[in-house]
Amino acid sequence: MIRRTMTEVDVKLGIRQTLAKIDEAYSKRLKTSNAPKPLLVAVSKTKPVDLIVDGYSIGQRDFGENYIQELIEKANNPTILEHCKDIRWHFIGRLQTNKINKVVTLPNLHMVQTVHNTKLADALNKAWEKVKAANPDKQTLNVLIQINTSGEDEKSGTEPAEAVNLYRYLSEKCPNLNCQGVMTIGRFGHDYSTGPNPDFIELMSCHQRICSTFGKDPAELLVSMGMSDDFVQAIEMGSTIVRVGSSIFGARAKKNEA
Repeated sequence: MIRRTMTEVDVKLGIRQTLAKIDEAYSKRLKTSNAPKPLLVAVSKTKPVDLIVDGYSIGQRDFGENYIQELIEKANNPTILEHCKDIRWHFIGRLQTNKINKVVTLPNLHMVQTVHNTKLADALNKAWEKVKAANPDKQTLNVLIQINTSGEDEKSGTEPAEAVNLYRYLSEKCPNLNCQGVMTIGRFGHDYSTGPNPDFIELMSCHQRICSTFGKDPAELLVSMGMSDDFVQAIEMGSTIVRVGSSIFGARAKKNEA
């Protein structure tokens, strides 16, 4: 069950303020990079449907969810289906292979940002092949490679040294998946007074190696990094997708309260 927040949250203002900060950071980065303007994914985990509808009503289309059951509830919610017909769902949590079939059949699934090994890639590829067979209008499923840039055991992601190999595997062995780039969560609470975020440096290094190895234009390979407390710095480093939750929807309840 998805509970309503107990306090009023101005989601529309939160989105407008976030987009303004994205514009400002992007305008500064234009001097050094031709990468596209960053996409805002509004992370709505633990937040009620009415707040998502508020955000959608002013043009926000991309929303991110971390928990499979919550995404299932929201993607199939009658209000969402009626009022948010063009919503694009990004799954940004840990995806277990035994849950894949529940995710790939959801309406308006746009991207899975957390592909971290070949086993998961294979399972997604096979599952999406069945989806395409049942729905001939479906194209490939967009995915990102999740990289564990911080080396923390509790975080998913392939090791940075394996990023090129996983990209090759997805490109050569998974025809039903469209690998659009790389993603990291990174270590929380970096002190920017000490210098740039090492997780952002590491992810951009992986991005560069993939582009060099496969002869890709760096502007064409997406980079998903940066959240509420550091998305501006992430954009300055080269991010083209930022995942912002609390700055838009307010503080989240703990997982066991969602």
